[in-house]
Amino acid sequence: MHFDRPTAMRFFNCNNLYVSGLKHINSQKNHVSINGCNGVTIEKLHIIAPERSPNTDGIDISFSTSIQIHNCTIKTGDDCIAINGGTSNVNITQVACGPGHGISVGSLGHNGAHDEVQGILVNKCCFNGTRNGARIKTWQGGSGFARNISFSDITLIAADNPIIIDQFYCNGRVCKPTNESAVQVSDVTYTGIQGTTVCKKATINFSCSDTVPCTNITLNNINITSAAPNSPLHSRCINAQVTAHLTEPP
Repeated sequence: MHFDRPTAMRFFNCNNLYVSGLKHINSQKNHVSINGCNGVTIEKLHIIAPERSPNTDGIDISFSTSIQIHNCTIKTGDDCIAINGGTSNVNITQVACGPGHGISVGSLGHNGAHDEVQGILVNKCCFNGTRNGARIKTWQGGSGFARNISFSDITLIAADNPIIIDQFYCNGRVCKPTNESAVQVSDVTYTGIQGTTVCKKATINFSCSDTVPCTNITLNNINITSAAPNSPLHSRCINAQVTAHLTEPP
């Protein structure tokens, strides 16, 4: 018999919502869901779930606008914060993420969906032992856009996949690249991202669609080193228009 696991706290169609000072431990599914809301401030939340607990996102946002998330500690088995379709004008600052799957835009375009996300600012956050860092993930066959997204002043501590755009997201399965439509990813900026990684693949990984390539991707002052001594790092760029201004390691 199948029982759907509940979300611990769900806010639907709220205006001028303020949530502060709560502690969530071991939600069966995602801890906090924001859906169809306008004008939300979330601060000083402490969210905890085991590292291997599936689908225990810290904060899920969808079809909402004008969202402020500040000064939170999120330790989960999935995305610390997931920004889904229909969402705009989100400001995330001083969030300590880890363990978890990072702060993610998406996934977008699942089952051919048309999704739109824009105006996302992630600033002064820390990824400690996360599976991903700053991530954008879209499914093949979808449509819409993810644009005007900024990750800045990010600290990495032994994080995997620190910077990743994946237009071939398949939720852990192996999906073959196709010539299907894709969610357009554009105007994404990464500035002042520094720290260490355990990534054995591409530290900076832009895997974009040949049908709808990623455009206007900018890297400024990136300084990521391996957590393992004498372990070289490399980048991967497929179908992405990238401008990079990189600092030399000290």
